[in-house]
Amino acid sequence: MYAIVRAGGRQEKVSVGDVLTIDKVQGNGNAGDTVELAPVLLVDGSTVTTDAETLSRAVVRAEVMAAVKGPKIIIQKYKNKTGYKKRQGHRQPLTKVKITAIDA
Repeated sequence: MYAIVRAGGRQEKVSVGDVLTIDKVQGNGNAGDTVELAPVLLVDGSTVTTDAETLSRAVVRAEVMAAVKGPKIIIQKYKNKTGYKKRQGHRQPLTKVKITAIDA
């Protein structure tokens, strides 16, 4: 059984035991906490569930493993002949989670 879940603005294909990195989870961000993800599609063998009413009862549970940061992104701005230079960096906060259960 696997599910397509909405996690942090993206959709991810998950099954029990998968470890994935998603955008930072608000609130329950400590290691060991449980978070619930909203399923968009459930597949169990040859049965595919896309009905909104059935999916509203389904839940995908995940355990927070750690808070991590994404790769460093360098932002550079430069204007020719004016002496304007600006350099800035950014690291996106992420959360590493492990899928523990898919309840339909």
